Formats: sequence, C-alpha cells, structure tokens
Amino acid sequence: MGILFGSISYLNLLPFQVYLKRRLRSHAAKASFRYKRNVPSCINRALARKEVHAAFVSSVASTKLHCTDLGIVAHKAVYSVLLLPGTPQKDPASATSNRLAEVLGLEGRVLIGDAALKYYLDGGEGIDMARYWYERTKLPFVFARLCYNRRGATVEKMAKRFARTPTRIPQYILKKESRKRGITPKQLRWYLRHIHYEMDWKAKRGLKKFLGLRAKNFA
Repeated sequence: MGILFGSISYLNLLPFQVYLKRRLRSHAAKASFRYKRNVPSCINRALARKEVHAAFVSSVASTKLHCTDLGIVAHKAVYSVLLLPGTPQKDPASATSNRLAEVLGLEGRVLIGDAALKYYLDGGEGIDMARYWYERTKLPFVFARLCYNRRGATVEKMAKRFARTPTRIPQYILKKESRKRGITPKQLRWYLRHIHYEMDWKAKRGLKKFLGLRAKNFA
C-alpha cells in the first residue's frame, strides 16, 4: 500500500522534497508515493480527515497526532512569518502563525510563506514573529511537524534518514524555484539556511511552551 503525502508548496520544504525525489528513483518507489499539495491550513484538515496519510502539519494541529522528530523550526528569525502594520487580519493559509500572533499579543496583518519572504526581500517592513518569540523565550519556534495516521514505521524511517542526510539542491531546481517565486538563487539559499528540520530538546521545549501559552490564552 502506498503513502498519500500532504505537501505544502512553500520554499521551506524544498530540501525535503528534493530528498524524496532522490530517494524515489525506481518506478515502484515513485508509485508508492503520491502527493496532495495545498496550504498549511488545508493540509491540517486533510490529515485529520485521513484524506492523506502523512504531512507536515501546523504545530497547533499536531497535539493529538502521531508525529516524528522532524519539523519546520526557526532558531531565531525565519523571514517568512511576518506581522505587518495595519488592521488585524489573519492569514487564511496559516494556523500556527495566527495563534502565535495572539500568544505574543501582537496586532496587525499576519503574512506567511513565500509571499512573506518576497515582501521582506523587497524591503517591506514588519515584525519577524520567530525572532520576536526567541527574544522573549530564548527558545526556537516550531511551526510544523511531520505527522502521520498510517504507515508509521515507513514515515519514521524516512524522517530519520532525512535528518542524517545533507541535502544539496541542484542548480536547475534552484533556478526553477527562484523564477517561480521572483527571487534569486542566492536569496533562496540564504533563506534556507534559516530553516531547520530536526527537533532537538530546545525545539521541543519551545513547542511545549507555545502550546501551553496557547491553551492558557484560549482557556
């Protein structure tokens, strides 16, 4: 039985997607993996409804799921989760980032993903919420976790292998993704240096603190 993988079409998961592409070289391996792409909030619902078998889901949606030790982690600034000045407005694509703004007591427009990164690189002003979190807690922030509802042994094994494997992104993929997002390959590589995937004890402590604060806010 194959795995239907929920995939977020943001640059922060490009190294994982490249890893999977390299790993699935045979026709049989490729046939065993299928993808359903969408924004984080939709992927959260798809995994909860078992419409997909595994996915990186928003950390706020991961509490009752089986999860690996892979995540999307910012140790300080992330540059793709911003709070912009102006009328308070949630990003419909987000779940965790909207909650993070509330936990931090910030008001403004939440902007996430590639659109936020492009806004920052074009000189736009706003608060980097991962940096703001770190300044107040001295802990990393976990935006998403790789979770599953089927084929747990396969997903856990994949997560461990990815964590041990340095991923080089070929130039043709860098150029293709850069053109698609309207940024340069150099900017793309710079951005990915701020994304971490392995959840160490500090990241887990940061996640626990965030979920605790969120629960207190919504009690």
